Amino acid sequence: MPPAPVGPAESAGPRTTGVTGVTGALGGAVTRLLLEQTAPADRMVLLARRPEAAPSVPSADVRKVDYADTPGVREALAGIDTLLMVSASEDVDRRGQHLAFVAAAAAAGVRHVVYTSFQGAAADCTFTLGRDHFATEEAIRASGMEHTFLRDSFYADFLPLMATDGAIRGPAGDGRVAAVARDDVAAAAAAVLIDPSRHVGATYDLTGPEALTLAEAAQVVTEVTGRPTTYVDESLPEAYASRASYGAPDWQVEAWVSTYTAIARGEVAAVSDSVERLTGRPATSLRELLMRSS
Repeated sequence: MPPAPVGPAESAGPRTTGVTGVTGALGGAVTRLLLEQTAPADRMVLLARRPEAAPSVPSADVRKVDYADTPGVREALAGIDTLLMVSASEDVDRRGQHLAFVAAAAAAGVRHVVYTSFQGAAADCTFTLGRDHFATEEAIRASGMEHTFLRDSFYADFLPLMATDGAIRGPAGDGRVAAVARDDVAAAAAAVLIDPSRHVGATYDLTGPEALTLAEAAQVVTEVTGRPTTYVDESLPEAYASRASYGAPDWQVEAWVSTYTAIARGEVAAVSDSVERLTGRPATSLRELLMRSS
């Protein structure tokens, strides 16, 4: 695996970097970090479905892009050397949108794609949306573009939000999750985009510094926030029944439940040091994350 940069970028010349998802939390954070760290001669293109909501960056181009709009994508990505492809919002046809976007990016002449994937992505992984990530990785590999995959664990930021009425409920058992802070993912992505040539062909698992059971995570939430939080280990029938009340489509319910079963089966338990190697600082623990926001 290529060494991780921790100092200034070593650029062979000005580059044009495209960032998708700039109206979201991850893409917006990456944009801010790049503004602080890239060379003045480098160009940035902000790509968004709603350009009017993009961050105000006087030196950047703002272009409209919809992953499923192939002609529009080709036009929007023209002239971009390195592209951060933030995975699209959850949708029944997200895989199709991703594959169309990858094909259009290759046709537009993009040289290097940095893609936010999922820890343990595989054709048959338990987390159903992780299968879409794997299909996207395969499409990028087959496209001929250079690539770097950032395989995020579940977001630590989301763990406290899983609680309803003071309890995190789901069929995770005693399984562990090496949840990662979203800001750490943004910092890792920015580090790759600043000097992408050092990361060609690399796949990085992005995790926190520890793997917690949901019972342990609930205890940390209780201790730091003062909000009593527990973990309730649901059976599979209980999990499906409790989520059916939301009226969500079957694919969405399956994704919600498989979040927990992936944890139960140990598929997101491995702890990686990639965040520290890429950013030069230790990954953020759940406790640290909550303390910063409290």
